[in-house]
Amino acid sequence: MKKSSTSLLVFGVYLVGMGFGLLFAPNMVLGILGFPATDEVWPHVVGLLALVLAFYYITAARADLRTFARATVPARIAVFIGFAAFTLMGLAGPIMILLGAVDLLGALWTGWALKAEG
Repeated sequence: MKKSSTSLLVFGVYLVGMGFGLLFAPNMVLGILGFPATDEVWPHVVGLLALVLAFYYITAARADLRTFARATVPARIAVFIGFAAFTLMGLAGPIMILLGAVDLLGALWTGWALKAEG
């Protein structure tokens, strides 16, 4: 497996954890992120979407799909920028920047691996 694919696999596993957390224990995850507990469906929906994204990432990693890997780099950087903006606008606490940093670091890892692979 190429290094870029390994980075996708690791990110996919992270998304599995986040997805299952939001799907089955949403108020625990929301509490960690500084959001109030809720009985609404949206955290479960986000958890399911995270699991779908995890499936894409893991499948792409196993198939060494460089085109997919390249496409994830700007998208994950945009997630970091968006989460930072939510924090600056007062919509979320600083933990969101940390959460976005996971996306940013993953994007940088994938980008560097792609560059090294030529």
